[in-house]
Amino acid sequence: MRSGRYNVGVGLMVMALFMAYGFFLIYLRDFAPGKEQWIAEYGLGKHFESRLAHVHGNLFALLNVGLGFVLARVRGFERAREIAAGLGLAGLLMPTGILMEVYLGASPIFVLIGAAAMTASVVLTGVLALRGWPDDAPAAS
Repeated sequence: MRSGRYNVGVGLMVMALFMAYGFFLIYLRDFAPGKEQWIAEYGLGKHFESRLAHVHGNLFALLNVGLGFVLARVRGFERAREIAAGLGLAGLLMPTGILMEVYLGASPIFVLIGAAAMTASVVLTGVLALRGWPDDAPAAS
């Protein structure tokens, strides 16, 4: 696996999906039959969780794009770069897990795994950037 490439591609596709989900949420709030009840419950329970999934889905997708570009630039540390890239992709379990909770009644374990994976990916990618970023700039004189 080329470290970073899948993070960028998958990140952009996931971002598009969560953007589309945002349009669905707008439909439910503004146009769907029973929208008054939906608005009344906007900050509670499933409605709040749905918005949380939308926001975190786009955030984690954007984080994957950023991670991908950083990991593609870092030199050396191939195994660590692959781990960081995989953890970033696994981080997408967090917003997906929220949706699975809302619509399927799934356990919140996926949310926790995804959040931990994304945090670990960001930390590891930061360390790799500090240690393996190429110094392309000409020396100052």
